[in-house]
Amino acid sequence: MKKKFLSLLLLLGIILGCLTGCEALSGLIGGKEKAEFIDYAAQLTLDMNSETNKQEVTVKNYIDGDTTHFNVPTSIDANGVLKARYLACNTPESTGKIEPWGKKAATFTKEKLLSATSIILETDGATWEKDSTGERYLVWIWYKTEGSSTYRNLNLELLQNGLAVGSKAGDTRYGTVCTAAINNAGLLQLHVFGDAKDPDFYDGAAIEMDLKHLRLNIEDYEGKRVAFNGTVTQYSNNGVYVEDYNEVEDRYYGIYIYYGFTLSTDGEDLLEVGNRVRIVGKVSRYESQYGTSWQVCDLYYDLFNTSNPNNIQLLETGCEVSNVLTTPETFNSKVEIDVETADGGETKEYDYAYLALQTSISMNNLTVTKVHTTATGGNNDGALTLTCKSGNETISVRTPKLYDENNNLITGDYFLNKTINLTGLVEFFNNQYQVEIFELSDIVFVEAN
Repeated sequence: MKKKFLSLLLLLGIILGCLTGCEALSGLIGGKEKAEFIDYAAQLTLDMNSETNKQEVTVKNYIDGDTTHFNVPTSIDANGVLKARYLACNTPESTGKIEPWGKKAATFTKEKLLSATSIILETDGATWEKDSTGERYLVWIWYKTEGSSTYRNLNLELLQNGLAVGSKAGDTRYGTVCTAAINNAGLLQLHVFGDAKDPDFYDGAAIEMDLKHLRLNIEDYEGKRVAFNGTVTQYSNNGVYVEDYNEVEDRYYGIYIYYGFTLSTDGEDLLEVGNRVRIVGKVSRYESQYGTSWQVCDLYYDLFNTSNPNNIQLLETGCEVSNVLTTPETFNSKVEIDVETADGGETKEYDYAYLALQTSISMNNLTVTKVHTTATGGNNDGALTLTCKSGNETISVRTPKLYDENNNLITGDYFLNKTINLTGLVEFFNNQYQVEIFELSDIVFVEAN
């Protein structure tokens, strides 16, 4: 009888435990209904007397949700620019790769920093530490706005709004509150933690078009996957430029393709200069202090299924780069062209250089009248901007750092008052159209008669 009594007590305990556990589990499952949004950022304060390093900064470039470039004293970074990687959080990608909620996270970060009257970077410990790339500093971002006397932590705001997942959050000085913010965003199923679709993320089939249509309607396709054909003309910074000929207008249109570090080696091999390819990727906007530029990114290549419609494809090899011979008068002129509209079409006027953006051109008999040397304390120190004259026309030519056959840095005197022929790409930089060259062989001196 005693054993039966004990067995009944044990069974009752199990049942009660199950009910209690089930109730707790039910609370977790139904947490979206029961949980409330908690503003953890309002509870966290910046201690200016702590042992961490702190520096008031201004924004140089907005990159994405968890990466921003700030202007800092050279005592922190010799280049005067700190590339900040936000501690404890990882937002979806929105530049080289496009992921759901990436654009919203990038916009959230930009809007918060644009509204700031003061921004302070804080280290997690007593020194300025870099991430595994060796280029970006791991920091907390604090900001305050007009009329406020307190700073808010932007890293924490991204987490509590479900615009980032945790990244070693528990190992940081604010780990406890960050973990709580992540858990609450999960209960509320906010953004990256929920099942709702990101309205700004396009996951449909690639939209087929030609480069003219893409270039003249680029903003309409931001974040969308597009497909078009073009010939590779130039390598640059983990990407290539491509251009395509429009027979009706006898004109080339071009764009920059960023493949970054995610495209397979087999895919990169297709993007050789002179190859005509079918590009499939997503359109993204890149904001910098010099203006807005556009690119196509998020490329894909499946070697084992080359017919995959999302694949980039090789169409032809051995194509010549156009290097369209262009006079300065034409470069600085206006052009009328027919464009497609919802009503059928209309004629619009454009800058010739705008239509030629990111295409290859050549120019002859330019006289270099002035040279500006970049000297901002950054990696581009020594790059040159050549002001060139041809009759009454002025052309700006931008170069990277150039070296002679003895590996000596070439200075402005090398070009000043010389007459040159050149090949390069049309770019828009620092509010003006320019011809960008990539190596010294792109410029040839014209000997005086």
